[in-house]
Amino acid sequence: QVQLVESGGGLVQAGGSLRLSCAAPGRTFSRYVMGWFRQAPGKEREFVAAITWNGGTTYYADSVKGRFTISRDNAINTVHLQMNSLKPEDTAVYYCAGSLSIPTRSASLYDYWGQGTQVTVSS
Repeated sequence: QVQLVESGGGLVQAGGSLRLSCAAPGRTFSRYVMGWFRQAPGKEREFVAAITWNGGTTYYADSVKGRFTISRDNAINTVHLQMNSLKPEDTAVYYCAGSLSIPTRSASLYDYWGQGTQVTVSS
């Protein structure tokens, strides 16, 4: 069992930045593809970014490409999401997730989820 704990959310003005972190204690962290998803009120959960087990390849939703950067540090079992040039439409609860599958944008293929952290971007 992998427990995921997100942190770093908050309130920021449009154009600002936030850095989300996801801690995953345990020896098996490096085996997992890690992803970030988000869910805004009244909307379905959507893919944001993913990173392969060794950090060699990253994937982004078109809506965040060029603004967000996903990274991981397997030595400390942590994955980050650096969010720059934030927009009001980025407001959502952000979730960290882990998958033993191939890198995927599909939430259904992720095995473990964090509790989520709120990001609010004011205009």
